[in-house]
Amino acid sequence: MAGASLLSLLDDIATLLDDIALMSKTAAKKTAGVLGDDLALNAQQVTGVSADRELPVVWAVAKGSFVNKLILVPAALLISAFLPFLITPLLMLGGLFLCFEGAQKVFEKLSNNKQPHDSEANLLVLDRVSYEKDKIKGAIRTDFILSAEIIVISLGTVAAQNLTMQLSVLSIIAVVMTVGVYGLVALIVKLDDIGLYLLSAPNVSGIKKAIGSSLLVIAPKLMKVLAVAGTIAMFMVGGGILTHGWHSLSLWINSFSADLAAVSFSWLAYILPSVMSALFGLFAGAAVVLLGMGAARIKPKSS
Repeated sequence: MAGASLLSLLDDIATLLDDIALMSKTAAKKTAGVLGDDLALNAQQVTGVSADRELPVVWAVAKGSFVNKLILVPAALLISAFLPFLITPLLMLGGLFLCFEGAQKVFEKLSNNKQPHDSEANLLVLDRVSYEKDKIKGAIRTDFILSAEIIVISLGTVAAQNLTMQLSVLSIIAVVMTVGVYGLVALIVKLDDIGLYLLSAPNVSGIKKAIGSSLLVIAPKLMKVLAVAGTIAMFMVGGGILTHGWHSLSLWINSFSADLAAVSFSWLAYILPSVMSALFGLFAGAAVVLLGMGAARIKPKSS
């Protein structure tokens, strides 16, 4: 009797694990798009950090990302259970903040108003500590918003399931996404070191020499591309959150894209919504930046 009960329990556990694996796979597919933006954003966050500090900075941000998800997973479950109407407004606030940060980067680039702390090469040793802390804080703050979107999307795939299933799937997604993103970020930022290692290895072969040389050429260019892609991703993710939260605007963008694709190129139906969401994010972020600049100018006059 006890043996039969044990076998029944093991069968129930196996079934549950199969269901969790299936639901996790479905959730991972739905969050794959955000994963690409997350990777671009976080890779460009470590630009400007000295080579010997790149991995420690990535590790510090990864730890912060785990903490973010430890907060977000139970918070998402609680809000979904008791205050589901708050999920969209909170996400939209996060999306607006992401657009604001992206717009700040654009304004700084256009004005060529680079502060001394923007260049790692010009920093004193003591200043590098605060510089790294600012980099890490900014990356963790950005990660929080992206993680929130990943968690909410994942929660949507298991909304009809019981609490055990929801918690299990969200936990798996949180761990896999964090390890995947920051593992790839660590690989990207050390591509040049890998290239140097291949070139300096004893008895280096022609293939190793070619790969090492290619990595040394590709690595700095890739970081520059990711720096631009990371800013664009801020508008794509933030603008996408804002337009999806504004239901009528989302419907109009999809309808306009479909109509335009029908009379021109069919692939526009897939690309145009993201482009229009990114442009909306750019305008929304720029509006917040301009409002902040206006408020900063008015405040001294009133005081």
